[in-house]
Order: sequence, then structure tokens, then C-alpha cells
Amino acid sequence: MKFIKNHLMFILPLMAILLGIEFYLVFERTTNTYEEGLKEGYSMLAVTHKPMSLEAFQALNEHISSSENIKREYIVFEVAKGISKSSSDEILEILPYFYNLGLDSYVPTSELEQIKKDLQADQNIKQIETFGSTYHSNYGLFSFIKFTLKVFIMFMAVVSLFLIIKQMEIWKYAHKERMQVMEIFGAPMMLRSGILFRVAFFDAIFATIFVSAVFLYIKFFWATRSGIDIIIENQEALFRFTDIAILLGSAILIVIIAVYTVVFSSKGVQE
Repeated sequence: MKFIKNHLMFILPLMAILLGIEFYLVFERTTNTYEEGLKEGYSMLAVTHKPMSLEAFQALNEHISSSENIKREYIVFEVAKGISKSSSDEILEILPYFYNLGLDSYVPTSELEQIKKDLQADQNIKQIETFGSTYHSNYGLFSFIKFTLKVFIMFMAVVSLFLIIKQMEIWKYAHKERMQVMEIFGAPMMLRSGILFRVAFFDAIFATIFVSAVFLYIKFFWATRSGIDIIIENQEALFRFTDIAILLGSAILIVIIAVYTVVFSSKGVQE
């Protein structure tokens, strides 16, 4: 029972860190998809005195990725209903040109203002409408959620790492006699710490398998039955087999950090 308890005291904090890492990977992939949708769904309105090409807009700011000309005839048709064709032609003659401009990425609001300033610097551009209030609201909420999740994962990782190091210290003292004998005979530090590495690596593999199994279940079983649109639409992003390598590599790195922290915290093995 004590054996199981000792291993659980190491595995559970390690799993907490690995769960945090995997949640972060899933969140990044999911939000990247969402961010791409926000970028594609957003456009600013440019009003110009004369026609402008996409290259002309891009010369003013490199973030401009697309330019769609809004047909002036449609605008005249809407505002000039019931008037003569000659009057409609006169309105069309004096009407400026309208463009929907797309961006290459979902930029911060400060960058959006800079894009507006760059475009307005051209004398041919009469007006730029960025719909800033809506954009600022969406971007602010989006950034806050990402920041909050990162802070929570970091806090959880630090606390869990301290628990792992504490359990590693318990293992060190449990094997102190063997390690002390090896030190007396001049065994190098890596060899003396071999027992700690072996036990910790076994637990690291177990923690990786368990966390991977949890997310595989979420991806292939729970997601399809959840009825949550954003989960179903991003089911592929919930887990990738390359994540197993990332989790295992992270677990081994944590083990190495914990072992070396414990070993170098004191000279030799205390009686």
C-alpha cells in the first residue's frame, strides 16, 4: 500500500503538468482555428476617390491580404430607387469607390489603428472604417481567455513540480544507504542517482500513457456525443499522435529536473 501511495504522490502531480500541457496544445490548435475564422470574417471598409488595386493597398501596409471592390451600381440602385436613369448616372459619376479589405492575420487593436493611419496617409483614400469597437471587444475577450489559461497552467505546473521534487526527496532518503555506499566507492553522480531515474522514468511513461488515453477517449468517444458545436467542429485538434512524443519528452525533462534538483540540493547523501 505504501509502495502504491509513494508512486501516486509522484504520478498525480506529473499528470497534472502533462494535462496542463495537453490542454494548452489543444487550446492553441482550437483558438488558431477560431482566430482564422475571425480573420476571414473581418474586413475593413476603404472609401477612395479613384480606383485602387490590391498592390496599391499592400504598398501602404503589408497586413492587407485581399481587396474586394464593392460594385457602385448596387449602391446607386439602393439609394436611387424611383428616380430617372440620368439622375442615377449623375450619382454614379460623383460616387467614390468602396473596397472591403482583408487582413493576413488577426492583429492586435494597436496594429489595427496603425493600419488605419497608414492607409489614411494616402491622399487618394477618403475614409477608412475599421469597425473598431466590435473588433476591440472580440480581440480583448479572446486575449483575456488565452492569458488566463496560460497563467493557470503555469501556476499549476509550478505547484506540481514542487510536489514532484518533494516526492523525489523521499525516494532519495529511502535509498540513501545504497547511494552512500556507491558514493564511498567513487561512483559518479549519474550512477548513484540511477535508482531515482529508473523509478521516475517508469512513472513518467505511465503518466504519459494515462493522459494520452484520457484525451483519446475525449476525441473519439466523448466529443461526438457532447453535442457542443465547437468541440465537434474541432474534433481533430483535440489530440494528435505527435502529442504523445511531446508529453513523454516533457515528462522525461521534468524527471531530469527533479532528480538533479534533489541531488544537487545537498552534498552527498545525508545520514
